[in-house]
Amino acid sequence: MTGQWGRGKTWATRVVGLAALLALMACAPQIRNHGYVPTDEDLAAIKVGVDTRDSVASAVGRPSAQALLSDTGWYYVRSTYRTIGPREPKEIDRQVVAISFSDTGVLENVERFGLEKGRVVVLSRRVTETNIKGVSALRQIFSNFGRFNASDFIRQ
Repeated sequence: MTGQWGRGKTWATRVVGLAALLALMACAPQIRNHGYVPTDEDLAAIKVGVDTRDSVASAVGRPSAQALLSDTGWYYVRSTYRTIGPREPKEIDRQVVAISFSDTGVLENVERFGLEKGRVVVLSRRVTETNIKGVSALRQIFSNFGRFNASDFIRQ
């Protein structure tokens, strides 16, 4: 009888240990990226003042967001979310690449923006003039930092 009890106790210990291990794994942070931002290498391939909309599109791809009132700006946006256990996802990083074109379709500006302590910071910039276009659109993109609906992450 003692031998059977010992086997049952070992089996129960293994089940409890496995359950504890699964519970710990469920609490491990899950990192998820959403969106697309061209790499610095891809952006180095395009030349300010030389390339056009078509050549930029073939080098880095078309964006998911464009300037609404005119086709003078393209915006590439990528967000990184962290989820721990059953908590709702939290946005921990957002990067935006803003590419501006002249009225004739020639590349004018290439800028990369990020967030640092909740403030928009310029990570890199290549411009032909000091006037920065599309700043209000960037403010709208970054103004939603940390604000999202959990239903955005549920696929139907």
